[in-house]
Amino acid sequence: MAKYRVRVSTGEAFGAGTWDKMSITIVGTQGETPRLPLDHLGKEFTVGAEEDFEVKSPQDVGPVLLLRVHKAPPALLLLLGPLAPDAWFCRSFQLTPPRGSPLRFPAYQWLEGAGSLVLREGAAKVSWADHHPKLQQQRREELQARQEMYRWKTYQPGWPHCLDMETVKDLDLNTKYSVVKSTNLYLRAQSAFAQLKIKGLLDRKGSWRSLSEMEMVLNFQKTPATGDKSGSRRTSYEALVVVRRGWWPQQSSDSRDGVDRWTCPQDGESVGCDEKRKRGPQALPQQPEYVFEHWQEDAFFASQFLNGLNPVLIHRCRRLPENFPVTDAMVAPVLGPGTSLQAELERGSLFLVDHGILSGVRTNVINGRPQFSAAPMTLLYQCPGHGPLLPLAIQLSQTPGPNSPIFLPSDDKWDWLLAKTWVRNADFSVHEALTHLLQTHLLSEVFVLATLRQLPRCHPLFKLLVPHTRYTLHINTLARELLITPKRVVDRSTGLGLRGFSELIQRSMEQLNYSVLCLPEDIRARGVEDIPGYYYRDDGMQIWGAVEHFVSEIIGIYYPSDVSVRDDSELQAWVWEIFSKGFLGRESSGLPSSLETREALVQYVTMVIFNCSAKHSAVGSGQFDYCAWMPNLPPSMQLPPPTSKGQASLEGFIATLPPVNASCDVIIALWLLSKEPGDQRPLGTYPEEHFTEEASRQSIAAFQSHLAQISQDIRVRNQGLVLPYTYLDPPLIESSISI
Repeated sequence: MAKYRVRVSTGEAFGAGTWDKMSITIVGTQGETPRLPLDHLGKEFTVGAEEDFEVKSPQDVGPVLLLRVHKAPPALLLLLGPLAPDAWFCRSFQLTPPRGSPLRFPAYQWLEGAGSLVLREGAAKVSWADHHPKLQQQRREELQARQEMYRWKTYQPGWPHCLDMETVKDLDLNTKYSVVKSTNLYLRAQSAFAQLKIKGLLDRKGSWRSLSEMEMVLNFQKTPATGDKSGSRRTSYEALVVVRRGWWPQQSSDSRDGVDRWTCPQDGESVGCDEKRKRGPQALPQQPEYVFEHWQEDAFFASQFLNGLNPVLIHRCRRLPENFPVTDAMVAPVLGPGTSLQAELERGSLFLVDHGILSGVRTNVINGRPQFSAAPMTLLYQCPGHGPLLPLAIQLSQTPGPNSPIFLPSDDKWDWLLAKTWVRNADFSVHEALTHLLQTHLLSEVFVLATLRQLPRCHPLFKLLVPHTRYTLHINTLARELLITPKRVVDRSTGLGLRGFSELIQRSMEQLNYSVLCLPEDIRARGVEDIPGYYYRDDGMQIWGAVEHFVSEIIGIYYPSDVSVRDDSELQAWVWEIFSKGFLGRESSGLPSSLETREALVQYVTMVIFNCSAKHSAVGSGQFDYCAWMPNLPPSMQLPPPTSKGQASLEGFIATLPPVNASCDVIIALWLLSKEPGDQRPLGTYPEEHFTEEASRQSIAAFQSHLAQISQDIRVRNQGLVLPYTYLDPPLIESSISI
């Protein structure tokens, strides 16, 4: 007779407890026990409970290899006939064998209805480190089950492959939104639609009557960039602000309502949210209705290529494109005396933003009217002495000629404003289709699916990456239901529509390169290492460095050599699946199809984490900030681009902008997509303790301290900025793409 002590931890989420009965099977090197019931008088496994049991086995099964957890409805309930399956969230088990120390079995999984979980002791193991046949078999069976559950499909030709699920109702509980998150998102959507419907805007198909009428949408929901006088960029912003001292959010493993406590890494002090609110000034500087007040200004127009919604296109121009014939006479009023285009090109003070990928793309029909698109080129000038970045010239097509004039700051006010607005419309299309949808959402879904299909839960890379997979399958499946499907938001209210979006993604996939996804390489390739005031670069490089250092430490713990990387068959299958399903096997992408060294593995995993968290925050969180004042980033244009100068006017400008109903449709969507609807996990928070080894836990603590210091530096800098750049402040970065 062998006695085992068992401690069971149930989650704290809504509905985490269960009425079902539990039993376990202990699998050891010398056999396995029969099913051993976990039973007390009264109800077990309630929400948040941690319960101890003692079970007896007819024999000692030797060193423990696996723990099988069985869940079944009580016999009395079975007599009542078919019932809805009862779900249970298992945080972890702790098993103390007859001889030896307690063993911890992390779970952090939902088990719905009758079924079983197979758990392993918490130590991470790569494939070549598992020598016992039963453990090797468990790895294979786990991956086989997950590959059957999470299947690939082609949603649109030429797009990265995605999860083969039609609706979020089909998802299992481990990938679905929590009740809190789903409810919050639904209520916010209903509130937004109701507000604009009451104002009589949502169903109005005509053009706007005036610019002042558009303020009705601007006031729909406020943020600092659009004019929130409370200094709150997000609904839960107050709970996420870190004071200068470096507070860091803490959250229990399944808390679904936000941050529970705050910890200061410098001295370890931990306080609750009420106490922290008493600790001195927390909010960012008060911000004006900045976009609304400055959208016509050249300096603000240019600054959005650095710190706006799409800060990844600008590159240094050393030679003017042949199809962009800007002359010295055109730009002399901005450059001033004593210099020339050639001199500034050689000095490195000129930059180019080229939206050429839009050339010839098909456009949409909204309210029965055809929409129009442009493929502009914008030349920018960095004033000497850290002066502002300014636009020099804009050409609205890729083909110069009499019908494609080059617009200049010295032109008539409405000619120049209309040209800049066409550039902003192009930036909307490229941002939403490529920078946001393709490079973050679609590629991150590939990373998530490959992780679930090719890495068992005991793999160190699974433990490292699982926080960055949270809810991504849900939000992307929801997007295929409600956003990027026929007759939904993209199709009914954007200038390109679903067909244009699809064509743009197909074009981009043919030229997308691995270096674009690796921030340091991307910055070097675009030649923007030293342009001042580029906070996306500055903050992004700090976060990339922190993630890279953390990943390097974790890889160093589990991979002692380059050979150990090459010999990890599960790792290689993971990399191959991302290459074949995400980049469609295109070798010209530069994405590895296998990894040969620890250095390459560190860069690859850093790329995955950065794009699933920081980059998405940078290009997603500000969507409402920059689009709420619609003329700053119009989603469609109702009149064709101008082919001559001197024809523009206020009336023509307004007539070119999207209709009222399409504007409101897009703004509501972007408001929802800019806000995490509760149940957040900021980058660097690990309430689920997948790693149990001390070395890994120390690396996590060091990573958290590093991020806290970055946050402190960002907040000190932001105090001196008129428009603070907050999108890459670590406590405001969600660990995964979940909205």
